[in-house]
Amino acid sequence: MSEQQLPVVVIGAGPAGLAAAAHLVERGITPLVLEAGPAAAAAVREWSHVRLFSTWGELTDPAAEKLLAPTGWTKPNGAGYPSGGDWAELYLQPLADALGDRVRYGARVTGVSRAGRDRIVDADRETQPFVLHLTTADGREERLFARAVIDASGTWASPSPAGASGLPALGEKAAADRVTYRVPDLKDPAVRARYVGKRTAVIGSGASAFTALATLAEAARTEPATHAVWVLRRGISGSTFGGGDADQLPARGALGLAAKAAVDDGHADAVTGFRTEAIERAEDGRLVLVGEDGRRLDPVDEVIVLTGLRPDLSFLSEIRLGLDDRLQAPTELAPLIDPNQHSCGTVYPHGHRELSHPEPGIYLVGMKSYGRAPTFLAMTGCEQVRSVTAAIAGDLDSADRVELTLPETGVCGGAGLFDDPSAEQAADGGCCTPAPPLVQIGIGAPTTPGVGQAPSSGGC
Repeated sequence: MSEQQLPVVVIGAGPAGLAAAAHLVERGITPLVLEAGPAAAAAVREWSHVRLFSTWGELTDPAAEKLLAPTGWTKPNGAGYPSGGDWAELYLQPLADALGDRVRYGARVTGVSRAGRDRIVDADRETQPFVLHLTTADGREERLFARAVIDASGTWASPSPAGASGLPALGEKAAADRVTYRVPDLKDPAVRARYVGKRTAVIGSGASAFTALATLAEAARTEPATHAVWVLRRGISGSTFGGGDADQLPARGALGLAAKAAVDDGHADAVTGFRTEAIERAEDGRLVLVGEDGRRLDPVDEVIVLTGLRPDLSFLSEIRLGLDDRLQAPTELAPLIDPNQHSCGTVYPHGHRELSHPEPGIYLVGMKSYGRAPTFLAMTGCEQVRSVTAAIAGDLDSADRVELTLPETGVCGGAGLFDDPSAEQAADGGCCTPAPPLVQIGIGAPTTPGVGQAPSSGGC
C-alpha cells in the first residue's frame, strides 16, 4: 500500500480528535480514530457533571455539523451552556457514530515511530510511513501504519500534583485515599458523603479550582459544616478571580465571581503564598498540609488538587518533537500561550505552522498542544484541526488562513506572573478593568449562564 493510501491516524475520540476526523472526511482523506476508552469523549464523560463556560455555538465544528446533517442531528441551542455530559451525548457521540468504523474503541496507543527507523536514524526517514503500536481492551497488541498522525489525546489522564515543585508532595501518594484531582460531583450520593459536612482543602487557582470552591459553597448553604480551605501559591490580587464582567465569555467571568462569593460569604478560607511540601496524616486520619516555609494548616478531611494538567509524551519517545522546555508545547506555539509572559487573556489564532515539529506529518492538537499552559479554549481546537488537515491535504492557502478571533478574558497576565505571594499587593491597572460587582451562582443551575471549567479534554 502506498503512503497516500494509508489513513491519517487520529489519537483520541474527544472533541479535537473527532473534529479532525470530520475535516479529513470532508477533504476525501481516510481517518482512523483510535480511542482508548469504550465510547467517544471518554475523558469528557469523567467531568460530565461540570457545566462549560463556552456556549453550544462555540463547541461544535462546521465540518462536523456537515457530517452530522444527513443523520437528522439537530444542533442544540447555540446560546445554551452544556454540561460535559450534554456535550458528549448530544454532539460528540453522535459525531463518532456518524464516522462509523473509522473510530475504534478500546485501542490505546503505546508507541509511535517511523517504520524501520528509531529516532536516531536519518536515512530515508521522511519517506517511511508512521508505525503505531496499540493494545486492545482484551490485552492484544497490534501494529498499524499511517501517512500522518494527529495526536488529540488530551491531558486529562495526567493531572499535576499538589507539590509546588511539580513533584508529588511528600506523603501525597500515601494519602491517596483522601486526595482527588477532579472536581467532585455532589449529586452522586457517595461523593456527597465524602465532602458534605467536611473540611476540604482545594489547591489551585484556575477555573477548576473556582468550580470546586463554588460547588462546596453551594453545599455549605444547606450543610453549614461544609467548609473549604482554598490554598494558593500566590497572593490575592484583582486578577485572582478572573475578568468578571470584562470577560468576553460571560460564564467564565461569572465562575471566578462565584469563587469570590465562596470566600466573601465565609464558606471558604483563603491561604495565600502557601507552597505545599508535604501532606501528613494526623492521628485521627485527617490530613495536614505542610508548606515549604514550615507552616502547617489545620487538619482537613479531604484534599482536592486542581493544579493543572500535563501531556503524556511517553508513547512519542521515538518521534522527533520540537517542544518548549517549560510548557512542553510546540516550540513555535509556546511564546503565544506562555502564562509567564502572556497578558490580557488573548492568544493569537494559530495553525499548522505553529503546531509543526521537526518530524513532518505529526501534530499535537487540542488541549495536548498547549502542554502545561492552562488557557486552552474549545474554539481554538476547531481552528487547529481545520488548518492541520488542510496542510495534510496539501492545501496550504487554506492551512495558512486565520479563521478565528478569540475572546479576551479581561485579565492582565497569566498565572505565572502572579505565582508569588507579593502579588497580593499588586495594583490593578494596565488593561485590567476594575473588579465587577459580586454575583452568586449555583453550580449547574439551569437558570444561570453556565458555571464550569474549560473543557479538560480540549478540542472543539
